[in-house]
Amino acid sequence: MKMKLLSWNVNGYRAIVKKGFREWLDASGADVVGIQETKADAAQLDREDRNPEGWSAFWNSSQVRKGYSGTACFCRHAPLSVTYGLPDERYRGEGRCIRLEYEDFHLFNIYFPNGGNGDERLQFKLGYYDAFLEHAETLRRDKPIVVFGDFNTAHKPIDLARPKENEGISGFLPIERAWLDRFVAAGYVDTFRMFDDGPDNYTWWSYRAGARARNVGWRIDYFFVSEELRDNVRSAWIDPAVDGSDHCPLGVELEF
Repeated sequence: MKMKLLSWNVNGYRAIVKKGFREWLDASGADVVGIQETKADAAQLDREDRNPEGWSAFWNSSQVRKGYSGTACFCRHAPLSVTYGLPDERYRGEGRCIRLEYEDFHLFNIYFPNGGNGDERLQFKLGYYDAFLEHAETLRRDKPIVVFGDFNTAHKPIDLARPKENEGISGFLPIERAWLDRFVAAGYVDTFRMFDDGPDNYTWWSYRAGARARNVGWRIDYFFVSEELRDNVRSAWIDPAVDGSDHCPLGVELEF
């Protein structure tokens, strides 16, 4: 059995719908599509936008501020179970996490916090990272883990166009990158790097100064699998040709 999984930070679901998201979704050939930064309360969406025909849809919208954060999953076949948010109450309410349980793995769609609005928010981001990893490691005793989404951190200098200029910027701070080191050391595999170890591969570009056209970007969106699934990964890719957001989609294909 093969499963094709896609992830995309859409930077506003209602905006992306107007730019052809539904056509892209239906043509994707995916079994699961997870989106981040929906900026939408599912209850306020039209029925067809909220639950497109042919898909099972699951929404986790921000409760602390409307039009902020948020995640959603669209599935061709309903998972065994669905859980919203992390168990740690300190990191609930912003709609950042959906977990889908499948027969062979737990699948996380996560929009990790941005740490760029002062030290308090940076500490929130780092705490969220730790709470997620603790939860994932607990679930991993049961079955392997797949996690995708916007991690809001470029891991290595190769993962952004201008590393030297951004060493002091959240998203490339040593303390943020150190957590990704720990995550990898705990046995999680960056699937894209299994197939492409080259530079100039990015998933986010600033809207300013024509950054996307010049490919001055950051790779901050990822698919990770726990080590037990390494041999099940058949392909992993980034699709910068798909426009509509300041991020592009990325994907992985697994076989069991």
